[in-house]
Amino acid sequence: MIMIACLGWGSLVWDPRELAIQRKWFEDGPFIHVEFARQSRDGRITLVLTERASPVRSLWAVMDSTNLACATSALRKREGIPERNEEQHVGSWSVGQPSPALIPGLAEWASAREMAHVIWTNLPPTFKGEEREPSSDQVIEYLAGLVGAQREVAERYVRFTPRQIDTPYRRRIEATLQWTAIDARQ
Repeated sequence: MIMIACLGWGSLVWDPRELAIQRKWFEDGPFIHVEFARQSRDGRITLVLTERASPVRSLWAVMDSTNLACATSALRKREGIPERNEEQHVGSWSVGQPSPALIPGLAEWASAREMAHVIWTNLPPTFKGEEREPSSDQVIEYLAGLVGAQREVAERYVRFTPRQIDTPYRRRIEATLQWTAIDARQ
């Protein structure tokens, strides 16, 4: 049977919505280079893969679908990615391919779990309307300046991010803003 894994590290884990996964998220995913480096339309600073990030262990779930195109489309829809951007903003790996640079060891990890394919969200870092990675100081200053509902949504995202996604930016956010982790999956 063909199995497809979906990697997660942010809201996908605690709020999969209509994304059809089997049962639960496992905490022994491959190491990924991810950081709080994307300013979203709703004001959150979200986690994205980026070269400058230190590796952390991702989470993963088995997709209900055994068809790569269907699984990729489902992830694209859950993430609100336009169809025209699916190839660029939904990453995928299949047996026989080398591991991507930002997910080193993916091929070996997937082989050990008999996964034929692995998919993940592949949005770029953005800040203040530009495709660039903000510094931790810029992220802290931005988050500290949020108010009302926008601040609540941004704080919820940081707090609900799984504890194992322990990045340098997260440690700075926790120390400065006191937005410590809460397990949203309980």
